[in-house]
Amino acid sequence: MIHVFIGTQAEYIKMAPLLWRMESAGLPYRLIDSGQHADRSESFRHELGLRVPDYAMGGTRSVDSVPAAMWWAAGLSRKLALRRRLDRTVFGGCGGICVVHGDTPTALIGALMAKRAGLALAHVEAGLRTYRWLHPFPEEIVRVAVDRLADLLFAPDGAAAEDLRKRRVRGRIITGSSNTISDALRAALESGGAHSHSSPSRPHPVVVTMHRVENLHRRHRRQALVHLVTRLAQTTPVRWYVHEPTRRAVGAAGEAGLEAAGVELVPMVPHAEFVRALAQAPFAITDGGSIQEEGALLGVPVLLWRDRTDRADGLGENAVLSRYDPEVVAAFLADPERCRRARRLPQSSPSQEILEVLADWVDG
Repeated sequence: MIHVFIGTQAEYIKMAPLLWRMESAGLPYRLIDSGQHADRSESFRHELGLRVPDYAMGGTRSVDSVPAAMWWAAGLSRKLALRRRLDRTVFGGCGGICVVHGDTPTALIGALMAKRAGLALAHVEAGLRTYRWLHPFPEEIVRVAVDRLADLLFAPDGAAAEDLRKRRVRGRIITGSSNTISDALRAALESGGAHSHSSPSRPHPVVVTMHRVENLHRRHRRQALVHLVTRLAQTTPVRWYVHEPTRRAVGAAGEAGLEAAGVELVPMVPHAEFVRALAQAPFAITDGGSIQEEGALLGVPVLLWRDRTDRADGLGENAVLSRYDPEVVAAFLADPERCRRARRLPQSSPSQEILEVLADWVDG
């Protein structure tokens, strides 16, 4: 049996193409939701056409604060202590292989539970590194830990695969043609359900997002972006897609100031709608790894509000790593259009490649 263990919006988006293909191929699988984004997971599944999970953990509230994360992790850790119960409940008494994705707490919890229950482990999006243990935290630590535990490591490109080989991981390394986000992006662009907030007479807005711990919990970085966006809105339309933790970090006064400056603050929207907004944007400012990947595929200029990134996507082409340096930021904003590139969606499907390896694993 294949167990797919996910729980965040990004995991749902990036794993949906694999789940669609498993359904089409008639390959049995169990879907396990960690509860990390519990209050939104139902909407993710509805949007992406995914079925109800076979097992859901973590209650009904999302893990979007440090206290909530500690409570959630403590609850799931208790399950690790009872191996037989873990195998019977979370994994339905079925053996096989558990598939986790990326660098989230969900990926680490899923990996630990799978190994505790005696299952094999597959890591999708393996081998991405910043080589700085605390940047980002805890993502860098999670990736390394899960890579070491995995039996199958699906690297999204040759550089990630080479990193895994250099680290002498014990699992089998599979080099993919690209990241599964390319399949999700293609599906979003082909979807007819998205719509634009812009009127025909108004230019498409700059897209802004911020959600990473290293930005939300560092006041000077957070405020620097707020000030940057406030100034930017004086000359161009700006739309900030606001995550709930970001809303709390910025505060009511910060939101009021942004809106007074003309910044359009909107809650997170379905993936297809966001992708279309990104594709039409003059440029984007973000700390999101998935958005960095999507921007590279779309060729949209992207300013990364980060000191380091674990992805090479777009760097030196459409994407500029700010390192929070005012001179780098100013140079990008002076002429973002120079970073624009042609759209380049790969012809091959990385999700199909993963499906074929998993099917062989189950049959073997």
